Amino acid sequence: MHRRTTGMLLIMIAALLYGIRYLAAAIYGSNSSIWNADHFNDMLSYIGNGPIILSTIALILGITYLLVAELEGTSMRKQIEQIKSNWNEFDLYETGGTSGRSKEKGR
Repeated sequence: MHRRTTGMLLIMIAALLYGIRYLAAAIYGSNSSIWNADHFNDMLSYIGNGPIILSTIALILGITYLLVAELEGTSMRKQIEQIKSNWNEFDLYETGGTSGRSKEKGR
């Protein structure tokens, strides 16, 4: 798996965990006849801070993976260009210094 993909998945997991806290509080308090902001905050306190902590960790890791992928991508481009130039030099060596098209015409 690539670093960018991993970073995006971790950010999606962070968003999911962040939303699950509110969804769980709504489900937990759905049987209640009272429905106001104070009651919802009580339900959030019953859920705890676990999803928020895990969401924060996943978000930080996701952003870190994306930053590393971007910084690594600049050096990767240089390596790809080096491979392309080496490949072109090899092609010229194999064809005897011609582009290879003139060799195909002679067949």
